[in-house]
Amino acid sequence: MSKVLTVSGEEILYQVKLSCQIPGVLEAAATNKIITDAIEKAGIEIQPEELQQAADDFRLANQLLKTDDTWEWLRKYHLSLDDFEELAKRNFLSEKLANHLFANQVEPFFYEHQLDYTGAVIYEVILDDEDLALELFYAMQEGEISFQEIARQYILEPEVRRAGGYQGIRRRQDLKPEIAAAVFAANPPQILKPIVTSKGVHLIWIEEIIQPQLNEQLHFEILTDLFGNWLQKQIQELEIVADLHCQYSQEQRKLA
Repeated sequence: MSKVLTVSGEEILYQVKLSCQIPGVLEAAATNKIITDAIEKAGIEIQPEELQQAADDFRLANQLLKTDDTWEWLRKYHLSLDDFEELAKRNFLSEKLANHLFANQVEPFFYEHQLDYTGAVIYEVILDDEDLALELFYAMQEGEISFQEIARQYILEPEVRRAGGYQGIRRRQDLKPEIAAAVFAANPPQILKPIVTSKGVHLIWIEEIIQPQLNEQLHFEILTDLFGNWLQKQIQELEIVADLHCQYSQEQRKLA
């Protein structure tokens, strides 16, 4: 039978302080107060049927598909059912607030920044030798070797090698500026001339350029970014003061 060790709330808070986590906790608490105040100011409310949907969405997002999963999750994070309901409620009201503040700004923002959401399907091999990269580049242009063959020979990581160097769909902000400039000027399918960066010599195959569409997923992404930037601006304009009400020893007071 395992022994039970009880840790007090004051000990937990002191450990948070010693772990230098107070700034992050303070910012999270301040963020919640900002959101709560904005919700009240906007008169946003949640209906009983919406709260049930919010709880269902929260369970799905956290992979709590069974009742036992939910109880185990609550035990792990020392939460009650009321806490669970409050978390679901907060998430739902935050989404409502984001829509209230920025829903009508998503489409104009998308068209203003459309190039930033253009994607490229790319494959990549990073080499140490620029001469070898150029040799492979010209060999591929002449049809003497395929990019998949290059990937099999020169990529060390097994999973990346098996995928032929596939890097997924990348946007401009995902790439170094010098690589992004070449990638999005390409006329795929196309192999790019080797590009030298601090990581090595990049040999990149562009399979496809994907023009962005303002679908539901991208709409949510832009809305989330606009809301996140707004919250960050609110935080930056505040001086957050902690009122911890802890008991300190004389030595701790001297260090404070």
